[in-house]
Amino acid sequence: MGSLSIWHWLIVLVIVMLVFGTKKLKNIGADLGGAVKGFKEGVKEGSAGSPEGSQQDAKTIDVDAKPKA
Repeated sequence: MGSLSIWHWLIVLVIVMLVFGTKKLKNIGADLGGAVKGFKEGVKEGSAGSPEGSQQDAKTIDVDAKPKA
């Protein structure tokens, strides 16, 4: 009762193909691939727009420290 062998995965794949059909699985795969591609392009555009990266929101405050009297 350990891990699943290749035969178990093949049986699961056949059952999924019978339930959903190959055309629907192809459409789901294409939609998922398009979503991943769009996400990667969005990440590229986001990092290319700001040369400092995530440091864009950080603020630096320059002050002089004075000793207590």
